[in-house]
Amino acid sequence: MTKISIIANWKCNPALAVEAKNLFKSADGVVRNAKNVEVVICSPFVYLSELKNGPKDQGSGVALGAQDCFWEQKGAYTGEVSPVMLKNLGCKYVIVGHSERRKYFNETNESVNKKIKAAFEAGLKPIFCVGEKHDEKEIIKEVLEKQLFEGLAGVSASKISDLIIAYEPVWAISSEEGEYCSPEYAFSANLIIKKFLFKEYDKTVADKARIIYGGSVDGKDAGLYIKEGKLAGVLVGKASLNAMEFGKIIKSMDAISS
Repeated sequence: MTKISIIANWKCNPALAVEAKNLFKSADGVVRNAKNVEVVICSPFVYLSELKNGPKDQGSGVALGAQDCFWEQKGAYTGEVSPVMLKNLGCKYVIVGHSERRKYFNETNESVNKKIKAAFEAGLKPIFCVGEKHDEKEIIKEVLEKQLFEGLAGVSASKISDLIIAYEPVWAISSEEGEYCSPEYAFSANLIIKKFLFKEYDKTVADKARIIYGGSVDGKDAGLYIKEGKLAGVLVGKASLNAMEFGKIIKSMDAISS
């Protein structure tokens, strides 16, 4: 059975390395008793080296991931971090195209595509984020297909199995003021993505593709996106910074897979 993916995106948190290590250790403790989930923690760049040398190396199931990367492996690019650097730090995954990167740093489908290819070249598995804004809900199919078509341009069918596609409706992210995305709505987005992959690649690629949900996921509803949304996992933001809440999500996902 394929394991459920649980991706923690810490974003620009926490403020101290000791907090990062404690969060990682807490997740590690829960994962040691889980058999049916793969947990990935995507921390800020500055903590990756510290976490690489943490309990992960003692047989933990927690994998390391980064929140972004550049599209070149080296060069005169002040402030950038290359995929090969992340690979050498022990990362297995990297988030690419998150809606906050698109919003605040003007990332385009073209730049996301270059990052996906660079991540593959370095041996990383991209977590490719797609999703519509609130005023695009009526044209969700067109929006998702454009992001997928341009983001995956030149990516071969053989690479899709090493890719995670994260559906994250922009209007549901950090949704203290936003809206709730129902599992039924997430399921409809899942179908759009599957149908795109079937059309652009083939049925085998579409069937094997790992599509997860991200958008204000917490311990109360995480399981519904798996059971009712038919998704392969979750991308967790704010809740991943609360050790108890994140542990609850891991345990609930593991129980679904049992």
